[in-house]
Amino acid sequence: MNADLILFNGQFHTVDRENPLASAVAISDGRFVAVGTDAEAMALRGSGTQVIDLKGRCVIPGLNDSHLHLIRGGLNYNLELRWEGVPSLADALRMLKDQADRTPTPQWVRVVGGWNEFQFAEKRMPTLEELNQAAPDTPVFVLHLYDRALLNRAALRVAGYTRNTPNPPGGEIVRDANGEPTGMLVARPNAMILYSTLAKGPKLPLEYQVNSTRQFMRELNRLGLTSAIDAGGGFQNYPDDYQVIEQLAKDQQLTIRIAYNLFTQKPKEELADFKNWTSSVTLHQGDDYLRHNGAGEMLVFSAADFEDFLEPRPDLPQTMEDELEPVVRHLVEQRWPFRLHATYNESISRMLDVFEKVNRDIPFNGLPWFFDHAETITPQNIERVRALGGGIAIQDRMAFQGEYFVERYGAKAAEATPPIKRMLAEGVPVGAGTDATRVSSYNPWTSLYWMVSGRTVGGLELHAEGLSRQTALELFTHGSAWFSSEQGKKGMIKVGQLADVAALSADFFSVDEEAIKWIESVLTVVGGKVVYAAGDFEKLGPASVPVLPDWSPVVKVPGHWRPTSPMQAQVHHCSGPCGVHAHSHEKARLSNAPVSDFAGFWGAFGCSCFAF
Repeated sequence: MNADLILFNGQFHTVDRENPLASAVAISDGRFVAVGTDAEAMALRGSGTQVIDLKGRCVIPGLNDSHLHLIRGGLNYNLELRWEGVPSLADALRMLKDQADRTPTPQWVRVVGGWNEFQFAEKRMPTLEELNQAAPDTPVFVLHLYDRALLNRAALRVAGYTRNTPNPPGGEIVRDANGEPTGMLVARPNAMILYSTLAKGPKLPLEYQVNSTRQFMRELNRLGLTSAIDAGGGFQNYPDDYQVIEQLAKDQQLTIRIAYNLFTQKPKEELADFKNWTSSVTLHQGDDYLRHNGAGEMLVFSAADFEDFLEPRPDLPQTMEDELEPVVRHLVEQRWPFRLHATYNESISRMLDVFEKVNRDIPFNGLPWFFDHAETITPQNIERVRALGGGIAIQDRMAFQGEYFVERYGAKAAEATPPIKRMLAEGVPVGAGTDATRVSSYNPWTSLYWMVSGRTVGGLELHAEGLSRQTALELFTHGSAWFSSEQGKKGMIKVGQLADVAALSADFFSVDEEAIKWIESVLTVVGGKVVYAAGDFEKLGPASVPVLPDWSPVVKVPGHWRPTSPMQAQVHHCSGPCGVHAHSHEKARLSNAPVSDFAGFWGAFGCSCFAF
């Protein structure tokens, strides 16, 4: 056998406990055929084998996000200005103004997910007046988690919100003393007002949606992601909104492996949706790049407990059990795997009552099913999940909402939210993910940082002892494979498994905890093919595709903010009295510019936290 690709002189962390470390791999027909020493891999070298010297890089299995809204996110990626990782509000507002100046009528500027005010030096959100000053004429929509949105005056006009617009159920249009909408929309606690308003904005034409999805996949590849389980989403209709991803799969242009769940869109008509899909869609139809994965994360609308920690925990309607049971009963009868969004233990208890009732009549008997999120699940309910053969997909929403959780429920409650260690101790399958793109960042390293450090993106320590780095990596690779019924097929660097790997910019296992959040991939391989390459390996990867349209925010802000110097990666916040992020000082030092050029009004205070 001659290998198609050999990667050698690396530090491979395989996630295979029987063979945890290797220096080289050989790949043939998209799978690993040798994992071991350089000599063992080189024994399979032929005249046509591509050979890549990894120069001692740390290499891991390709990351697999157990809960990512990739399909919907891809359709909109080129429309969205990302504030992920941006270190100051002053920087964020400059980015917004610049984009507003470039955005043509009737398009909007949209800041949607992946940020919060605690990441900013100023520790606050933008004001409505600041949005109106930055963009007096271009509509601006800024989503803050799933609790509120800020609209400038131009956006209020085009969205049609006036003093006569009634508040929708579960939402509030904040008004001034004269009854006029201010531009603040609040979920109380139903997020429908937020994403229904976002849906009012213009969409990209089909050609640009294709480009947008490719740009998003490339950004994910840059971060070492090679697989994702798509959890559906609001306003993501099947099959209409799957046209782009299916076309890319047909054209063999997918660089992320996607398993997708079907998410009902019709309150009170959920059972009809699932009956239609189970009769028209074959379970697991597709291939290793795009395959169907079952039902959820929305099964019935009455079972949705939104994770808005600014509001009191919502009680699910009394009708929930009667509406959820026939859907679950049908899915179990059809042997369709399912997933269900559940934040609070109180909701989980009631949902498990339904599952156990159905199981008594129609045994689950190994049918894969799982909860998403489960932030406040108790040990008793973890045991009930295990008894029914279920799993729990955890996400890093606490990294973005931990401050609000602590304020409402206390620091003690946050120490085990979610209780990942207890889940693992009970033997429940656990997979890691982000729940991006509208709340958390899609950056898996933000999630890995949270799991290892126990800290939020704003630096708040939620618990003193996080997971080991090995365990965190296992949850983001081998662990997530269970949630698409692909355990044994991917998630490890192991002979016979799909050959998906990422060589990293830094050694995940040895860098300081703060540096974890800035790790990237310098070489991402999917199915034995290089899909992304940077730095020393740049010439080995495919060329980037030009962004369409040319005014897209991605042209100037290509994804998650990244440090421009080693100092920025090592020191996140200035420890001095001004509170300015260290990167602002470092930029000023490197460019001989005043700090105010990089840290907004903070520089006016003459910060002396760093001596240059």
